[in-house]
This record gives sequence, C-alpha cells and structure tokens, in this order.
Amino acid sequence: MLFTALAHGQQADPADWTAVEDQARNRPLYFYAWGGDQQTNTYLNWVASELAERHDIDMTHVRLSDTADAVARVLAEKQAGNSDRGAVDLLWLNGENFASMKDNDLLFGPWAEQLPNYALVNADANPDVRSDFTVPVDGYESPWLRAHLVFYYDSAYVASAPVSVSELLDWAERYPGEFTYPRPPNFLGTTFLKQALLELVSDTSVLYTPVGDSDFNAVTAPLWDFLDALHPNLLRQGRNFPANGAELRRLMVDGEIALAISFNPTEAVNSVARGELPDSVRTHLPQRGTLANVSFLAIPFNASHKAAAMVAANFLLSPEAQLRAQDPDHMGGTAVIDITVLSQQWQDQFAATRQSHPAAPAAMTGTTALQEPHPSWMDALEAAWMARYVSR
Repeated sequence: MLFTALAHGQQADPADWTAVEDQARNRPLYFYAWGGDQQTNTYLNWVASELAERHDIDMTHVRLSDTADAVARVLAEKQAGNSDRGAVDLLWLNGENFASMKDNDLLFGPWAEQLPNYALVNADANPDVRSDFTVPVDGYESPWLRAHLVFYYDSAYVASAPVSVSELLDWAERYPGEFTYPRPPNFLGTTFLKQALLELVSDTSVLYTPVGDSDFNAVTAPLWDFLDALHPNLLRQGRNFPANGAELRRLMVDGEIALAISFNPTEAVNSVARGELPDSVRTHLPQRGTLANVSFLAIPFNASHKAAAMVAANFLLSPEAQLRAQDPDHMGGTAVIDITVLSQQWQDQFAATRQSHPAAPAAMTGTTALQEPHPSWMDALEAAWMARYVSR
C-alpha cells in the first residue's frame, strides 16, 4: 500500500507506529468537527491539551456548523491540484459525507485498523464499526463514538411518553403543541424522518439499498401520511420548526414543549446536571427499536499532517479518552470501544458513569438498535420534505 507523502518527504505508514509517533511530534493538527455543542467543544479542548502534553501536537478544533462544508473544501482542493497541503487534517463525519468522500477519492488510507487502540473496538464482535450507513469503511475511517435516537420528556406534565411513532401521533393529538422536531436538513430532524420511516414501512430492506433501486414515492407514502397528520398538532401547528437540537432543548427548558428528541442518549442527564432541565425529566427508547449509528474520524487524501491525525484518532480510542467522552460530567456520549475487553478496573470506571440517574435511558441492546439506511435515502428524504412542507 502506497501512503501519501507527508511534508519533508516523510511517509505516514500506520504499520510503523513508532515512526508515525515520531513524525507527529511538533506538528500542528487541524481537527474539523461540528462545533454546536459546548460540552463537545470543552471535551475537545481537553483532547488538545492531552495531545500537546503526550505527543507535542498542537491541535486546533476548527468548529463546523455543517460537515459538508469541510467535504466541499477538500473537493475544491483536489480540483485545484492541491495533493499534499490540505487544510483539513482530521474530520468527524459519517453517513452521506463519508460516502461522498469515498466516491470522490478524497480519503487517505486505509489506516484505521492498524491503530494500536483499534483492537479495543473488538470489530469482529461489533461489525457495525466496519460499515457507515451501509457503506463499507474499508479502513478509511476510525470509529469514535456511538449514538442513538431517544425521546425525553418532563414527567411532571407527561405521565408516560409514546413508545412508537403511531403512539406519538395519538399523543400529539391529545397534547397539541407539546412536541416538535428540528427542520431538515438538520441531521436530528432528518434522523426523526428516518426513524419514522423505519417504523412505518412494511419492508425495511429496501431502505438499505440505493434509493434509485425502489419506488421512492410508494415506499415513503406512509411517512408523508404520518407527517401530514402530525404537523397540525406540533408546536406552532408545524408552521415553523427549531433549527437544531440545541434550539429544541431550549424549547424544553423554556417550558414550550414537554416532549423532545435527541441523538445523544445522555442529553437529558447532561441538561439536568447543568441545571437547565428539571429533575422530573426522563428518557425513553422507541419500543420497536431506535436508530443507531457510529461516528467516525477520517483523514483527507491531502491532509498536511497525517501522522498527527492518526495519533489523535488513536488517542480518542484510548480507555481514558473514551471514559471521559462517556462521562456525563464531561462530554456525555457513548463509548465505541468494547468495554468487555478492558481490565476489570477500567470496566468498573465505565460502569460508574452509567449509574442509575433518573433521566438516563435504558441500556441499548442489539435488539433495540435500528441500523442507518443507505446514505442516498437521507438526501432524498430531505429534498422531499422541503418540497412538501417548505414550499407551502
């Protein structure tokens, strides 16, 4: 395998990890990652300080509002003939953004499975880390975190939350104005559409093939029927929607809604701990399963500091970094490494972060995880939603 040259003629070959660590020292690292969550930003500040202390890497978190902007930048650099001085060193992504980069030969690698800490993922027992929205990863991105869709609600006003989208419609009709979701193409809004579609279609297998292979209108008809009935019962009768998950959370904080969604299963725990939401908030999983995916890290083909990027990705898979990411007092995410392969001491520390907080969801199992559809469905659903509900 030929690996792209680094600055000064060095080679970023993950098979020689000692050389990679040596090449990474005294290098900058530009980590492009979504910047819309303060806890994540604070966590990445900690990562930067650890990389500086451990490896003399000067990491800058370039905060994105849309990951597609970074993908477009890499593509523009390729078209301009920039093959080794790219601005993006490491990129947090998954889904359609990974598929786009892979299709356009914008990725460096394969490298991910040669990271020393990759063994902690236990990929043979957790095959979802080897595909991204059905697209094979092939070692071109390293897993970072897990996420799944949850509903959270204020039990002071809601005795029990709906456990399916069908129940959600009945619930919204009984409690009009108490629920809404972010406007697609915001990822959380689109995730809600995919969750509803997975629950409503009779044969979900079509969703795991490219959208052009099926009759889109026929497959999605139950979704539009559901949304047509739901929207008049949303906050502001569905005439406008919150921009993102942070705005949705503020609506809950302000008491404008009593039921919300999140793709971070510890969203409610984190918000209660910060004093934003009351102690009466609870979280639950959809009964038929909840949409789940893995977030990954990729290195563009022309990244200027590939060795530093690999060292950073390896550190983010370490038990220490994964523990801090899962801890609600810090990032409050879900670890992607397989905790069962760790020493008992580490297992006990991870277990401590999952203490039975009243706002915490039930533990995920394989039977409650719904896998992401093919990435082409995401763009098609967003376009259809916009045409149906924005042009009115």
